Amino acid sequence: MARRLLFVLTFGLLGAAAALPAQTSIAGIQHEYQRLNNCGPVTVGMALSRWGGTLNQYDIAPKLKANGGDVNVSPEELAAFARAQGMAVHLGRGGSPLMLRRLLAAGFPVIVETWFVTHDSGGMGHYRLLTGYDDAKQQFSALDSYLGPLSFSYDKLDELWRSFGRTFVVMAPGKRGAEMNDLLGYHADPRMARRAALRVTLVEARQRADAVAWHNVGQAKLALGDSRGAVRAFDAAFAANPDPALDPTRPARVTGGLPWRTLWYSFGALEAYTRNARYADVLRLTAAVLRDAPAHEEMYYWRGRALAGLGKSAQAQAAYREALRLRPGYAAARAALDQL
Repeated sequence: MARRLLFVLTFGLLGAAAALPAQTSIAGIQHEYQRLNNCGPVTVGMALSRWGGTLNQYDIAPKLKANGGDVNVSPEELAAFARAQGMAVHLGRGGSPLMLRRLLAAGFPVIVETWFVTHDSGGMGHYRLLTGYDDAKQQFSALDSYLGPLSFSYDKLDELWRSFGRTFVVMAPGKRGAEMNDLLGYHADPRMARRAALRVTLVEARQRADAVAWHNVGQAKLALGDSRGAVRAFDAAFAANPDPALDPTRPARVTGGLPWRTLWYSFGALEAYTRNARYADVLRLTAAVLRDAPAHEEMYYWRGRALAGLGKSAQAQAAYREALRLRPGYAAARAALDQL
């Protein structure tokens, strides 16, 4: 039902899929294998290589990862880096398979944020660069910084992509920015895209009622300014049963329905709880992340927000300073510290 609604939305607002070629593959992209936790720098570098970029992870990682223990480069950081290279960039949530195919058919590779499961390390966030598709095989082709060139069935890619609310980054030289926006259709309009994403996530939550679905509802409601509705959805996500397929090495100490690394990458729950004065929950959740990822600067930022809300200014300042030590250019932490 959710995929049917997604198809109806994209069919009506992007045009018929029949107008697209049955198969396409974008040439001229330089693949690179990553070093530890470097999938973000590698993937944005591969995307830039489509447009003549020559930067590799050794050029990019020092700019995106201020410390060696940084386990997360956010989509916002990837987008900002690409803009700094002079590119027109669109970062969105709630993407659709038809949107992906339209962009790929026109020669625009797309970075997608997906879930990734390994036998030794369990589930984690991972970027892939989509480079083509084949309707006859019902497959997307991709360049993976860890596994190399590979393909996913349409359904499999959507399932992995769904774990991050179907977040995507697409870029192009400035002179092709208008063309890129035309291909995005309603996704180029932030308000319309957010409303469409909420409709899809609500259908999925009713149909599947799993932690990922409720987490996506929370993110979608938060994006539309409904922080109270977001809190209810995030509470439902944490209360759901965990999915062992997404979380095969889940530590026994972890509670709640979301995969245990979810908050390494997605901070919507922390923002919603902060907005609704659920400061104890923010401190509990951030402490759990820092136990496993002690150099996670975003966790210190959200701890600072919670401590400031509790009136603990000195502790909040210390948290913000630690966030800035780990990432000196962290604008949100700098602004929050200056306010105190």
